[in-house]
Amino acid sequence: MSADNQQERLSWYVAGYVDGEGSFHVAIQKSPNVKLGYQVIPEFHVSQNQERASMLREIQQLLGCGYIKDNHRTSLTDKSQVLVVRDRHDLLTKVIPFFRHYPLLSSKQTDFQKFAEIVSAMRTNHHLEKNGLKKIIIKAFSMNGGGRYRKLDKDKILANLESSETICQVLPHGRKDIVRTA
Repeated sequence: MSADNQQERLSWYVAGYVDGEGSFHVAIQKSPNVKLGYQVIPEFHVSQNQERASMLREIQQLLGCGYIKDNHRTSLTDKSQVLVVRDRHDLLTKVIPFFRHYPLLSSKQTDFQKFAEIVSAMRTNHHLEKNGLKKIIIKAFSMNGGGRYRKLDKDKILANLESSETICQVLPHGRKDIVRTA
């Protein structure tokens, strides 16, 4: 079998693997350090137990990005590991093109498409404008089962964005201090 054919088979295998063990997620976090008060963090994750963590290294090598860490998401006894890609440039130039070429077969493909749209919108700074951020939040909360495991409430975030004004004060050395008023 040729090297190209082996690479193609590995790529399809990885797409199937991610379909079962991966996640395209967009975290929304409160942050006093950003203009609108909420930070958007897109992440690609693939998890696996320690005995099979070598597969995470294969995926990391294939994509050419990300880092592997212990995954203590569920409990302190969780011994699984997770490959994480947060770098927006890597998401735009490596992860998203890979999964466009090797699409997922389950309903997770819809989450991937929304994820790709959000990361693309962030490339053009839509997340830094109130209306753009609202659209991103609505789309992010429609992913992964409607965001049922999220700590923040979508309606409260949107209401807060709608009712608040943001005033930026420029401090010495060009640093910005953000003051929010309701």
